[in-house]
Amino acid sequence: MEVEIGKGKMGRRAYGLDDIAIVPSRRTRDPEDIDITWEIASHRFSLPCMASAMDSAVDPKIAAMLGKIGGLAVLNLEGLQTRYDNADEVLQKISTLPKETATRTMQELYQEPIKPELIKKRIQEIKDSGVIAAASFTPQKVDSMYEYALEAGLDILVIQGTVVSAEHVSNTHKPLNLKEFIAQVPVPVIVGACSSYSTALHLMRTGAVGVLVGVGPGQACTTRGVLGIGVPQATAISDAAAARSTHLDETGRYVHVIADGGMSKGGDVAKAIACGADAVMIGSPIARAKEAPGRGYHWGMATFHPELPRGTRVQVGSTNTLQEILLGPAHENDGTLNLFGALRTSMATCGYPDIKAFQKAEVMVAPSLQTEGKSMQRAQGVGMAAGSK
Repeated sequence: MEVEIGKGKMGRRAYGLDDIAIVPSRRTRDPEDIDITWEIASHRFSLPCMASAMDSAVDPKIAAMLGKIGGLAVLNLEGLQTRYDNADEVLQKISTLPKETATRTMQELYQEPIKPELIKKRIQEIKDSGVIAAASFTPQKVDSMYEYALEAGLDILVIQGTVVSAEHVSNTHKPLNLKEFIAQVPVPVIVGACSSYSTALHLMRTGAVGVLVGVGPGQACTTRGVLGIGVPQATAISDAAAARSTHLDETGRYVHVIADGGMSKGGDVAKAIACGADAVMIGSPIARAKEAPGRGYHWGMATFHPELPRGTRVQVGSTNTLQEILLGPAHENDGTLNLFGALRTSMATCGYPDIKAFQKAEVMVAPSLQTEGKSMQRAQGVGMAAGSK
C-alpha cells in the first residue's frame, strides 16, 4: 500500500525485522524432528548460514571451522588476506586503533595492492581443511581476478557490492555483463546485494544460483546514512521471495534468496526465513566469536573506501566461541547465542518441519513485540534489553 510522502511523491510503507512477528500455527512439533538443512547447487549444508565476506569475520581458519560445523564462510578476496602475507599483524593493528583515526588508517592499510599469489594461497588454505571454499569479488575486480581463485579450487563464487544490478551503465569503461560472465564460469555464482523485487528478478535472470538481499542493514554499515538508500529487511526479503516465485514460474529454475545483514539474534534469523529467505548471511555475530580475526571489532567492505567510506569499525566484543554463537549451548538469555538452535525451536513451536515450509509462516506487523510487558528488562538492561543501557 502506498502512502503520500508529499503532494509530489508517493511511497510504499516498508518493514524491518523488528517490526514483525511470526504467528504460531495450530500445530507444534518436536525440535528434534525439524530439518534446517540447506542445499545450493550441488552443495548441501546442515546450517542455512553464510558468514559475510568481511575481514573482521572471515579468514581461512574461520572458514574451516564454520564449514566443519555445517555452514559456509565467504572470504573477501579483495581484503587484507590477499593484500598482506601476514594479515594477522595488520588485523592486530586495526584492533588497537583509536576510534577517531580508525577509518583514515584503514584507508591507508587497504591501499596495499592485491596479490594474485595470495588469492591462490588463501583458497588453498581453505581447501586443505577439507571444506567447501567460497569467496567474493566486487563486480569491478571479478573479471580480472577470478581465475586465480578457480585455479586454487574455488567451489562457489560470490560477486558482491553495496548494490549490484544486472544492468550497469557506464560512459567511462566497459561494465561487467553478468549474464555473459556467469554463463562462462564453471562454478556456481551468487550475486548481490539487492533490495527490491525488480532488481532481484533481473539478477536471477543472469543465471546466478542465489541472490544476496540487504542494502545497509548491517551493524557496521553506514550506507543508509551516507547515501540515503536501502529497504528495511523484512520487506526486502519478502520482495525478493516474490521475485523468486516469478522466476520459478517463468523458467522452472529455483534461485535461492539469502538474507544479508541486520540479524544478530535467533529471532532475527527466524523472521528472515519466515519472510522467504532460504539462508542468512551474518557478519557481526561471527565477528563476536573468540576465534574471529577482528579481535572483537567488526567492519564492512566499504569501510575503507578511499573516497567515500560507507561503513565503520564497531566494537562487538569476543566473549563466546563460534560453536556457542551458532549452535550453543547458550548461557545468556538475550538471543545472541545458539542462533540456529533458536531457529529450530522457532520452527518447531510454529509447527513447520523444514525451511521451505517455514517460508509460508504467517507474519504480522507487531512493533510492540520488542517492548510489550518488558518494562523491567528495559529498566534493568537485561534479557531483550541487554546492551541498551
